[in-house]
Amino acid sequence: VSSESGDSAECVAEEASLILDEMAHRLQLSTVRFFAFTLSKAFKRLFRSVCVNEEGIQRLQQAVQEHPVVLLPSHRSYMDFLMMSYLLYMYDLPLPVIAAGMDFMSMKFIGEMLRMSGAFFIRRSFGGDKLYWAVFSEYVKTMLRNGYAPIEFFLEGTRSRTCKSLTPKTGLLNIVMEPFFKGELFDVNLVPVSISYERILEESLYARELLGVPKPKESTSGLLKARRVLSEDYGSMHVYFGHPVSVRSLAEGKINRSQYNLLPRHIPQKPRIDTHEFLNEAAFRLVRIQEENMVLKPWVLIATLLLQNPDGLDLSSLTEQTDWLRHLALAFGAFLDWPDHETCSEVISSSLALHRHLLSVSAGNVQLSVTDAPQVETTPEEAVFHRAVIVLSCASYRNQILHVFLRPALLAVAMQSANSNRKDDIYNCFNFLRNMFSNEFILCPGDSVQDFEEACYLLMKCGVLQVLEQEIVMSASGHSTLTFLCSVLDPFLQGYQVVCRYLCEETNENLTEREFIPAVRNFTLNLILAGRLKCYEALSSDLQKNALAALLRLKAVRKVKVGDQVTLKVNKIAVNSLEDTLGGKIPTQKPILARL
Repeated sequence: VSSESGDSAECVAEEASLILDEMAHRLQLSTVRFFAFTLSKAFKRLFRSVCVNEEGIQRLQQAVQEHPVVLLPSHRSYMDFLMMSYLLYMYDLPLPVIAAGMDFMSMKFIGEMLRMSGAFFIRRSFGGDKLYWAVFSEYVKTMLRNGYAPIEFFLEGTRSRTCKSLTPKTGLLNIVMEPFFKGELFDVNLVPVSISYERILEESLYARELLGVPKPKESTSGLLKARRVLSEDYGSMHVYFGHPVSVRSLAEGKINRSQYNLLPRHIPQKPRIDTHEFLNEAAFRLVRIQEENMVLKPWVLIATLLLQNPDGLDLSSLTEQTDWLRHLALAFGAFLDWPDHETCSEVISSSLALHRHLLSVSAGNVQLSVTDAPQVETTPEEAVFHRAVIVLSCASYRNQILHVFLRPALLAVAMQSANSNRKDDIYNCFNFLRNMFSNEFILCPGDSVQDFEEACYLLMKCGVLQVLEQEIVMSASGHSTLTFLCSVLDPFLQGYQVVCRYLCEETNENLTEREFIPAVRNFTLNLILAGRLKCYEALSSDLQKNALAALLRLKAVRKVKVGDQVTLKVNKIAVNSLEDTLGGKIPTQKPILARL
């Protein structure tokens, strides 16, 4: 850095020292004890129960003694990292050091308390700052090599506003694996942790963020104002510690470690293409484990049904359909926490009571509330916004179970779109949809055939399909299941079609990347106001960003840098073709994909 910048080595060393001071944690047991006492009081007010799989804790106790440990929790709420530290403290395990965003450091008093409880602060992006990257990676690797404490970070990089798992980031994963690649450590244990909430604290905050309301800045005053949440009931919370995953066994036969002998160990290296592919594959596998270990409550089933029936369901029909859906979810391998000692109607009544702020119940009919702000005079635009807050809040619960239905749902939509029983035609359609939605859901790269076979197996096991040598045929009793599965993906299909329609109909030549989300939101709002669209989920900025990422990946849209701005150049023929394919207007054959 000194030779590149022309600054003296002393100046660069001083800058490195300042970076380290800004970044480093200062763990103090007295602060930890105070925090544990305070959190204990808060958690008892917020949650009815916090359930932990104790065999997972025992596995972690063993893993900590054998090799350095990296904890990888899912990230749905600010509660996640507080609960992780609290649980390890209560179970007398070494306290983790936690990678936290700089936003927390600016919180007076709280920022320092977090630092003294094991948080180390990192910038959201490093840009091209080589010195910052070197100090950061060496700091993390030093803690790991010394086995000083478990290191904890979120693979997804940020909280998921939709409660779907986000595409994993591999930067920190590479840093914690590198000491193994370079032969400095015999092994590293990666422990995926799944944290699920019966009711999410930031529920309506997330829905508003997805509708374009700016995220509130982290501040101590904001935290104090949020004290009213302590008087609310957030049901139960589940924390599931997964089996430790050995980096050594993951890398066996995939990484040639001898390449790392060619440079001194202290020199940072960019991962090679094969290492990058390995990191990506490992990250996806770990997020899949997080998903599979996510404990689901009955409300996620009820939310799924209410979203598919916007006019509501009477209580007896809702009870019957929830029971049917419970058996389907269990057959697909869902990790469902359903009370054994209660009848189905009792379980549903208690779920409806916990989430009553999202519902309106009248004359035995249950439906999603029309607005989150009753008794307020509103314009048509505001009415759509308030309704969308309710729908997106409810969708965040449906999204928690999407990974269970995803592969069978992709197959169900493929069968509907293919207009053919031929296995090859259905697979081509399945592969197109899987490719289109690979930014939206966790679909491991290169697993297309495996996912297709898994979907066929699950639907065959439930008696929905018969899979023959060359054909896939729906059984007599399979219609209702396939209709339900198609409805699960319908908001995403409609949302992507709306983005395609906007790009074909409304785009000007100089649409910048920054203008894209507000412009699509406005276009979608007008469609809803005109009665041409009923899908409020199409207003979600997360869905719109993912749709754009898919179109960029399929080369239907290109980014072009003009001065300081990044503009989007749209191939309208390709986008129109994709919209038709998503709408099932034309069968998906290989020539279409090849032409795109």
